[in-house]
Amino acid sequence: MTAVDPAPDGAVPANEPVDEPAPSRAHGYRPRHTLPFRVEALRQLRRRRTLVMLGLLAALPWILVVAFKVGGSPSRDNVPTLVDVATRSGLNLTAFALFVSTGFLLVVAVALFCGDTVASEASWSSLRYLLAAPVPRARLLRVKLAVSLAYSAFALVLLPAMALLAGTIAFGWGPLEIPIGGTLGAGDAMERMLIVVVYGIVSQLVVAAVAFWLSTVTDAPLGAVGGAVGLVVVSNIVDAVTALGSWRDVLPTHWQFAWVDALQADLEWEGMVKGSAISVAYACVFIALAFRHFERKDIVS
Repeated sequence: MTAVDPAPDGAVPANEPVDEPAPSRAHGYRPRHTLPFRVEALRQLRRRRTLVMLGLLAALPWILVVAFKVGGSPSRDNVPTLVDVATRSGLNLTAFALFVSTGFLLVVAVALFCGDTVASEASWSSLRYLLAAPVPRARLLRVKLAVSLAYSAFALVLLPAMALLAGTIAFGWGPLEIPIGGTLGAGDAMERMLIVVVYGIVSQLVVAAVAFWLSTVTDAPLGAVGGAVGLVVVSNIVDAVTALGSWRDVLPTHWQFAWVDALQADLEWEGMVKGSAISVAYACVFIALAFRHFERKDIVS
């Protein structure tokens, strides 16, 4: 038999089982209490990009008012549009402001709020310190996503609210005139505008989700924002290819202007329902990808 050397004092022989230490946690540490929503919201509010974007959205309706005052009332073309009745009332200016900003400006705002949130922390080399606080990764993403969506929703409410105020001051309070003929009473039009705003928030979820996913993939904020905006641009280009037929229905931006159906004499829901379903489906996929990737990502910055 071979003699077994005795283990040094305090050491455990290799052939004996080792008792795992009981998990310990710092006194007072609560994962759910790390990085509160209010703290993250205030951090984002102090960001220059947040103030600039919100200021731009608030200023746009006043810029439109000045443009109409300088250029005069628009004349009706052969095919009437929202611009032809934009100066008839505050509600009409609100509809026009939403129409000209849905395809790009609001997309940029949502992409900026959601695409810059995680990538900016990585670019500043502060992300690893947040996780070392320690903030659980899933909670960090949930809080940042919630704050980003909250600011995106606020942006989509701020623009029509400011347009309604500016339009009412400049052109008065009155019914909503429909370009193709007919009017909606002020009370009914306000209800329709509420539907438009809610649909606008839902339809932009796909942009928010793509930007947020890219924000977890790259350390460059502009890359995440630009990627989401680029998706919208490409989707709009492909949507213009009518030869695709019904395949265009699944494009992320095919239904982005479906809210116009809410401003008709007879409210139509079909387009908005399809657009909401498509947007929510894409959003679920990309948000899931964001959480999956971030949970496995090596944070080095």
